[in-house]
Amino acid sequence: MDTRFVARLAAFVIVWLAGLGMSSALAAAPIKKLQFTTDFRLGDCQFQTQGVNPYFLLTPGRRLVLQNEDETETVEITVLEDLELISVPGLGDVTTRVVEERETADGELIEVSRNFFAICGGRNDVVYFGEDVEIHNPDGSITHEGEWRAGQHDENGLAEPGIIMPGTFLLGSRYFQEIADGIALDRAENVEMGLDVETDAGTFHDCVRIVETTPLEPKSESEKIYCPGVGLVVDSDVQLVEIEEP
Repeated sequence: MDTRFVARLAAFVIVWLAGLGMSSALAAAPIKKLQFTTDFRLGDCQFQTQGVNPYFLLTPGRRLVLQNEDETETVEITVLEDLELISVPGLGDVTTRVVEERETADGELIEVSRNFFAICGGRNDVVYFGEDVEIHNPDGSITHEGEWRAGQHDENGLAEPGIIMPGTFLLGSRYFQEIADGIALDRAENVEMGLDVETDAGTFHDCVRIVETTPLEPKSESEKIYCPGVGLVVDSDVQLVEIEEP
């Protein structure tokens, strides 16, 4: 056999094998995800208490009802007429809209929260400024676990606003929704879009899916689906069954 051909063949095999090794290494290399951001440039915002983010509507009087399959768990979300003034260093006094969430199980009230939101005008980000929480315990007592408010100091530091829903939905975006160290550190990752969802309240299109986690409970994970012009349609095991427009 021609020795020059053998040499060329050997060189080709070496390069081919090296390429396989590189491809395998690239395939095996983990994809580095972005960190969850806390930098929202809120100083640029002109905050509004009423408005329409594609997936999160702050329209007073609007009410959503979600239930699980056997109707033993119900979540009612109502945009109230109430406003709440929140003072945040660097932002000053921000007037927020109150959104009440009531959760019942087997007809018994479990939790009531009053959540404080405002829309960043121009960007349509829905900013989360905290919540007042009432946990209704089986013994009849009421406690306030998970309660926080942006701008307040405690032994863990300063609580800051987060983003509950960005004005522009980008796949792979990761951001903190709550920033109150030791109390509430929910964070979100945008994982899917363009979904069709059918519930007892109707069939909805172009919906998005968000996965929520928290470093306070590393094994905890929940999924939410939001649909344009509607809002929250699926929250883990409960789905939208009724929409009440003002």
